[in-house]
Amino acid sequence: MILPCSVQTNMQGEELRKHGMHQFPVACYLDLMPRDEISWHWHNELELGLVAGGSAIVEMGSSSRLLRAGEGFFFNSNILHAASLSEDDSCEIHSVVFHPRAVSGSTDNIIWQKYLKPLMENQACPGFYLTPDVDWQKKILDCLTSLWRSAQEEPFGYEIQIRNELSTIVALISEFQPVVNRKSFGKAQRDNARIKEMLTFIQANYGREITIEEIASACAVSTSECIRCFRATINTTPIAYLKSYRLQQAALKLQLTTDKISAIAESCGFQEMSYFAKSFKEVYGSTPSAYRIGK
Repeated sequence: MILPCSVQTNMQGEELRKHGMHQFPVACYLDLMPRDEISWHWHNELELGLVAGGSAIVEMGSSSRLLRAGEGFFFNSNILHAASLSEDDSCEIHSVVFHPRAVSGSTDNIIWQKYLKPLMENQACPGFYLTPDVDWQKKILDCLTSLWRSAQEEPFGYEIQIRNELSTIVALISEFQPVVNRKSFGKAQRDNARIKEMLTFIQANYGREITIEEIASACAVSTSECIRCFRATINTTPIAYLKSYRLQQAALKLQLTTDKISAIAESCGFQEMSYFAKSFKEVYGSTPSAYRIGK
Protein backbone atom coordinates (compact mmCIF):
# COMPACT_ATOMS: atom_id res chain seq x y z
CA MET A 1 0.00 0.00 0.00
CA ILE A 2 1.25 3.47 -0.93
CA LEU A 3 0.40 6.18 1.61
CA PRO A 4 0.23 9.97 1.23
CA CYS A 5 3.07 11.90 2.84
CA SER A 6 2.34 13.75 6.09
CA VAL A 7 5.05 14.83 8.52
CA GLN A 8 3.91 15.62 12.06
CA THR A 9 6.49 16.02 14.80
CA ASN A 10 6.65 16.47 18.55
CA MET A 11 8.34 19.47 20.16
CA GLN A 12 11.75 17.83 19.71
CA GLY A 13 11.27 17.52 15.94
CA GLU A 14 10.84 13.74 16.18
CA GLU A 15 8.25 12.41 13.78
CA LEU A 16 5.15 11.10 15.53
CA ARG A 17 3.78 8.92 12.74
CA LYS A 18 4.11 5.17 13.15
CA HIS A 19 5.53 3.61 10.00
CA GLY A 20 3.89 0.33 9.04
CA MET A 21 2.62 -2.26 11.52
CA HIS A 22 4.38 -4.00 14.40
CA GLN A 23 4.31 -7.24 12.39
CA PHE A 24 5.70 -5.48 9.28
CA PRO A 25 7.30 -2.11 10.14
CA VAL A 26 7.67 -0.75 6.61
CA ALA A 27 5.76 2.14 5.04
CA CYS A 28 5.89 3.58 1.53
CA TYR A 29 4.95 7.24 0.99
CA LEU A 30 4.14 9.24 -2.11
CA ASP A 31 5.53 12.76 -1.63
CA LEU A 32 4.06 15.27 -4.07
CA MET A 33 5.65 18.69 -3.67
CA PRO A 34 4.76 21.49 -3.17
CA ARG A 35 1.72 19.96 -1.45
CA ASP A 36 3.76 17.60 0.72
CA GLU A 37 6.45 19.89 2.05
CA ILE A 38 9.03 17.95 4.07
CA SER A 39 10.24 20.17 6.91
CA TRP A 40 13.18 19.38 9.22
CA HIS A 41 12.49 16.27 11.28
CA TRP A 42 14.05 13.01 12.41
CA HIS A 43 12.99 9.50 13.39
CA ASN A 44 14.52 6.30 14.72
CA GLU A 45 13.73 4.39 11.55
CA LEU A 46 15.86 4.31 8.40
CA GLU A 47 14.60 6.05 5.27
CA LEU A 48 15.18 5.65 1.55
CA GLY A 49 13.86 7.75 -1.29
CA LEU A 50 13.79 7.94 -5.08
CA VAL A 51 13.00 11.09 -7.05
CA ALA A 52 10.47 9.83 -9.59
CA GLY A 53 9.81 13.15 -11.30
CA GLY A 54 10.94 16.76 -11.21
CA SER A 55 13.72 17.78 -8.84
CA ALA A 56 14.17 18.73 -5.20
CA ILE A 57 16.73 20.06 -2.76
CA VAL A 58 17.27 17.25 -0.26
CA GLU A 59 18.98 18.21 2.99
CA MET A 60 20.69 15.91 5.46
CA GLY A 61 22.18 17.70 8.43
CA SER A 62 24.49 20.41 7.08
CA SER A 63 24.69 18.94 3.58
CA SER A 64 22.26 19.50 0.73
CA ARG A 65 22.00 18.23 -2.83
CA LEU A 66 19.86 18.96 -5.85
CA LEU A 67 18.39 15.59 -6.82
CA ARG A 68 16.74 14.99 -10.16
CA ALA A 69 14.57 12.17 -11.48
CA GLY A 70 16.33 8.84 -11.14
CA GLU A 71 18.44 9.91 -8.14
CA GLY A 72 17.73 9.17 -4.51
CA PHE A 73 18.83 9.23 -0.89
CA PHE A 74 19.34 7.24 2.31
CA PHE A 75 18.87 8.75 5.79
CA ASN A 76 20.34 6.97 8.78
CA SER A 77 18.56 6.66 12.13
CA ASN A 78 17.97 9.88 14.12
CA ILE A 79 19.37 12.15 11.40
CA LEU A 80 17.72 15.52 10.81
CA HIS A 81 16.54 15.83 7.21
CA ALA A 82 14.27 17.87 4.96
CA ALA A 83 13.32 18.38 1.31
CA SER A 84 11.96 21.26 -0.74
CA LEU A 85 11.28 22.24 -4.35
CA SER A 86 14.13 23.58 -6.41
CA GLU A 87 14.07 24.55 -10.07
CA ASP A 88 10.82 22.75 -11.00
CA ASP A 89 7.22 23.57 -10.14
CA SER A 90 6.62 20.06 -8.78
CA CYS A 91 8.44 16.98 -7.62
CA GLU A 92 7.42 13.38 -6.94
CA ILE A 93 9.40 11.37 -4.41
CA HIS A 94 8.86 7.70 -3.54
CA SER A 95 10.05 7.24 0.04
CA VAL A 96 10.33 4.13 2.21
CA VAL A 97 10.62 4.33 5.99
CA PHE A 98 11.42 1.11 7.83
CA HIS A 99 12.35 -0.12 11.27
CA PRO A 100 15.57 -2.20 11.32
CA ARG A 101 13.70 -5.24 12.59
CA ALA A 102 12.00 -5.40 9.17
CA VAL A 103 15.36 -6.75 8.03
CA SER A 104 16.89 -8.32 11.14
CA GLY A 105 13.72 -9.61 12.83
CA SER A 106 15.34 -9.22 16.27
CA THR A 107 18.45 -7.83 17.94
CA ASP A 108 20.02 -11.14 18.94
CA ASN A 109 21.19 -12.36 15.54
CA ILE A 110 24.13 -11.73 13.24
CA ILE A 111 22.13 -9.54 10.81
CA TRP A 112 21.54 -6.98 13.56
CA GLN A 113 24.96 -7.27 15.19
CA LYS A 114 27.09 -7.31 12.01
CA TYR A 115 25.19 -4.99 9.69
CA LEU A 116 22.43 -2.87 11.22
CA LYS A 117 23.78 -1.93 14.66
CA PRO A 118 27.18 -0.70 13.38
CA LEU A 119 25.47 1.26 10.60
CA MET A 120 22.95 2.97 12.88
CA GLU A 121 25.66 3.86 15.39
CA ASN A 122 28.05 5.19 12.75
CA GLN A 123 28.16 8.97 13.29
CA ALA A 124 30.30 9.25 10.15
CA CYS A 125 27.36 7.98 8.09
CA PRO A 126 24.33 10.29 8.34
CA GLY A 127 23.28 8.94 4.96
CA PHE A 128 23.99 9.00 1.24
CA TYR A 129 22.84 10.85 -1.84
CA LEU A 130 22.33 8.15 -4.45
CA THR A 131 23.11 8.39 -8.15
CA PRO A 132 22.79 5.79 -10.94
CA ASP A 133 26.30 6.80 -12.05
CA VAL A 134 27.81 4.79 -9.18
CA ASP A 135 27.39 1.04 -9.61
CA TRP A 136 26.52 0.08 -6.03
CA GLN A 137 24.19 3.07 -5.67
CA LYS A 138 22.43 2.16 -8.92
CA LYS A 139 21.77 -1.29 -7.42
CA ILE A 140 20.10 0.40 -4.46
CA LEU A 141 17.97 2.59 -6.74
CA ASP A 142 16.96 -0.50 -8.75
CA CYS A 143 16.00 -2.26 -5.52
CA LEU A 144 13.92 0.77 -4.52
CA THR A 145 12.08 0.71 -7.84
CA SER A 146 11.33 -3.00 -7.43
CA LEU A 147 10.30 -2.51 -3.79
CA TRP A 148 7.92 0.32 -4.71
CA ARG A 149 6.27 -1.79 -7.41
CA SER A 150 5.71 -4.63 -4.93
CA ALA A 151 4.16 -2.23 -2.39
CA GLN A 152 1.95 -0.71 -5.09
CA GLU A 153 0.70 -3.94 -6.65
CA GLU A 154 0.82 -6.17 -3.54
CA PRO A 155 1.18 -9.55 -5.31
CA PHE A 156 1.24 -12.72 -3.24
CA GLY A 157 4.41 -12.71 -1.15
CA TYR A 158 5.04 -8.98 -1.60
CA GLU A 159 6.13 -8.62 2.04
CA ILE A 160 8.91 -11.15 1.42
CA GLN A 161 9.89 -9.33 -1.78
CA ILE A 162 10.09 -6.01 0.10
CA ARG A 163 12.14 -7.55 2.89
CA ASN A 164 14.52 -9.08 0.35
CA GLU A 165 15.04 -5.73 -1.38
CA LEU A 166 15.64 -3.99 1.96
CA SER A 167 18.14 -6.68 2.95
CA THR A 168 20.09 -6.15 -0.26
CA ILE A 169 20.04 -2.38 0.29
CA VAL A 170 21.23 -2.66 3.90
CA ALA A 171 24.07 -4.97 2.84
CA LEU A 172 25.23 -2.48 0.19
CA ILE A 173 25.03 0.54 2.49
CA SER A 174 26.80 -1.38 5.27
CA GLU A 175 29.60 -2.35 2.88
CA PHE A 176 30.20 1.18 1.60
CA GLN A 177 29.58 3.21 4.75
CA PRO A 178 32.46 5.53 5.74
CA VAL A 179 34.75 4.68 8.64
CA VAL A 180 34.09 6.50 11.92
CA ASN A 181 36.42 9.40 12.62
CA ARG A 182 36.79 9.08 16.38
CA LYS A 183 38.11 12.63 16.74
CA SER A 184 34.93 14.17 15.35
CA PHE A 185 32.57 11.58 16.83
CA GLY A 186 31.98 13.39 20.15
CA LYS A 187 31.69 16.81 18.51
CA ALA A 188 29.05 15.59 16.07
CA GLN A 189 27.06 14.01 18.90
CA ARG A 190 27.23 17.21 20.92
CA ASP A 191 26.15 19.40 18.00
CA ASN A 192 23.29 17.05 17.18
CA ALA A 193 22.02 17.17 20.78
CA ARG A 194 22.33 20.96 20.91
CA ILE A 195 20.51 21.60 17.64
CA LYS A 196 17.59 19.44 18.75
CA GLU A 197 17.31 21.48 21.98
CA MET A 198 17.35 24.75 20.05
CA LEU A 199 14.83 23.53 17.49
CA THR A 200 12.62 22.44 20.37
CA PHE A 201 12.78 25.96 21.82
CA ILE A 202 11.94 27.59 18.48
CA GLN A 203 9.03 25.26 17.81
CA ALA A 204 7.61 25.96 21.29
CA ASN A 205 7.96 29.75 21.00
CA TYR A 206 7.72 30.64 17.30
CA GLY A 207 4.45 32.52 17.84
CA ARG A 208 6.14 35.29 19.83
CA GLU A 209 9.16 37.51 19.25
CA ILE A 210 12.33 35.60 20.13
CA THR A 211 15.99 36.49 19.82
CA ILE A 212 19.17 34.61 19.00
CA GLU A 213 20.21 35.09 22.63
CA GLU A 214 17.12 33.21 23.79
CA ILE A 215 17.68 30.44 21.28
CA ALA A 216 21.29 30.08 22.42
CA SER A 217 20.27 30.02 26.08
CA ALA A 218 18.02 27.02 25.39
CA CYS A 219 21.16 24.87 25.47
CA ALA A 220 23.40 27.22 27.47
CA VAL A 221 25.75 28.32 24.68
CA SER A 222 26.90 31.69 23.36
CA THR A 223 25.23 33.32 20.37
CA SER A 224 28.30 32.66 18.23
CA GLU A 225 28.26 28.97 19.20
CA CYS A 226 24.52 28.87 18.48
CA ILE A 227 25.09 30.24 14.98
CA ARG A 228 28.02 27.85 14.40
CA CYS A 229 25.94 24.88 15.53
CA PHE A 230 23.10 25.76 13.14
CA ARG A 231 25.57 26.14 10.28
CA ALA A 232 27.34 22.89 11.12
CA THR A 233 24.22 20.74 11.51
CA ILE A 234 21.47 22.07 9.23
CA ASN A 235 23.38 24.62 7.14
CA THR A 236 21.29 27.67 7.99
CA THR A 237 21.08 30.42 10.61
CA PRO A 238 18.79 30.47 13.67
CA ILE A 239 16.80 33.41 12.30
CA ALA A 240 16.45 31.88 8.84
CA TYR A 241 15.21 28.63 10.39
CA LEU A 242 12.78 30.55 12.62
CA LYS A 243 11.31 32.38 9.62
CA SER A 244 11.07 29.16 7.62
CA TYR A 245 9.35 27.33 10.46
CA ARG A 246 6.87 30.18 10.95
CA LEU A 247 5.96 30.08 7.26
CA GLN A 248 5.54 26.28 7.36
CA GLN A 249 3.18 26.56 10.32
CA ALA A 250 1.25 29.33 8.59
CA ALA A 251 0.85 27.16 5.48
CA LEU A 252 -0.39 24.31 7.65
CA LYS A 253 -2.94 26.54 9.38
CA LEU A 254 -4.14 27.86 6.03
CA GLN A 255 -4.85 24.27 5.00
CA LEU A 256 -6.41 23.03 8.22
CA THR A 257 -8.29 26.01 9.69
CA THR A 258 -10.72 28.74 8.63
CA ASP A 259 -9.00 31.38 10.77
CA LYS A 260 -8.51 34.80 9.28
CA ILE A 261 -5.22 35.19 7.46
CA SER A 262 -4.25 38.13 9.65
CA ALA A 263 -4.86 36.01 12.76
CA ILE A 264 -2.77 33.16 11.33
CA ALA A 265 0.06 35.57 10.53
CA GLU A 266 0.04 36.96 14.07
CA SER A 267 -0.15 33.51 15.66
CA CYS A 268 2.94 32.50 13.68
CA GLY A 269 5.00 35.46 14.85
CA PHE A 270 4.47 37.88 11.95
CA GLN A 271 3.49 41.32 13.18
CA GLU A 272 3.19 42.97 9.76
CA MET A 273 0.78 41.53 7.18
CA SER A 274 2.70 43.00 4.23
CA TYR A 275 5.92 41.30 5.34
CA PHE A 276 4.08 38.02 5.94
CA ALA A 277 2.41 38.09 2.51
CA LYS A 278 5.69 38.95 0.77
CA SER A 279 7.65 36.23 2.62
CA PHE A 280 4.93 33.65 2.02
CA LYS A 281 4.83 34.33 -1.72
CA GLU A 282 8.62 34.07 -1.97
CA VAL A 283 8.49 30.54 -0.54
CA TYR A 284 5.17 29.14 -1.80
CA GLY A 285 4.78 31.05 -5.06
CA SER A 286 1.36 32.48 -4.22
CA THR A 287 -0.34 34.78 -1.77
CA PRO A 288 -1.71 33.23 1.46
CA SER A 289 -5.30 33.60 0.21
CA ALA A 290 -4.54 31.99 -3.16
CA TYR A 291 -2.64 29.19 -1.40
CA ARG A 292 -5.67 28.48 0.80
CA ILE A 293 -8.01 28.34 -2.18
CA GLY A 294 -5.62 26.13 -4.12
CA LYS A 295 -5.46 23.60 -1.28
